Amino acid sequence: MLLGTLVNVVLVLIGGFVGLFLKKGISKRFSDLIMNAIALVTMVIGITFATASENMLVVIISLVVGALMGEGINIDKKLNQLGGLIKSKVKSESGNVGEGFVTATLLFCVGSMAIMGSLDSGLRGDHTVLCTKAIMDGISALIFASSMGIGVILSAMPILLYQGSITLLSSFIQPYLTQSMMTEMNAVGGILLIGLGISILGIKEIKVSNLLPALVIPVILLAFID
Repeated sequence: MLLGTLVNVVLVLIGGFVGLFLKKGISKRFSDLIMNAIALVTMVIGITFATASENMLVVIISLVVGALMGEGINIDKKLNQLGGLIKSKVKSESGNVGEGFVTATLLFCVGSMAIMGSLDSGLRGDHTVLCTKAIMDGISALIFASSMGIGVILSAMPILLYQGSITLLSSFIQPYLTQSMMTEMNAVGGILLIGLGISILGIKEIKVSNLLPALVIPVILLAFID
């Protein structure tokens, strides 16, 4: 059940330790190309999930309602503000180790992929999204650890606690969800992954975090339809 999260933790640890020894890290040219390749894979995974939908109207309504909710709350802005606040406090009080820990933790945990992947692991036992995220995080850990030190490696613990908790909680909910609910939730998540890939590639900035409420809308809609 926690396989995806454990892979994520292991790759962050490996990337972090390699980064400590490679003080110069890897060149931006190589890291950019690797991240772009992973972004393309993320989009392909998203397309696979999205095209499995059996009721595209539910997906469309979920995205529209979710966007209205997320933009109204402005989840993306609040997450960025929270991250900035924590980083500024830790930087002034704890030095480089604390800054590396908080920077890496925010990067690896505060994002749509962590939530979608953890839900997918708990609800369907599918670890594809988290394993893709794990590769991205491992590369990022290598880059950050080369400049910020051991604090980046310590971020593996919050990943385990955060993603593991979401996965375990979703596994308890799973018996109460119908197959159609999980299919449409997965389809919505797939479209969010496509948006994430587009953002990583720099084609257009999409505030995927503001679309996260859309993930739960299919459950509400199909509870009435079914």
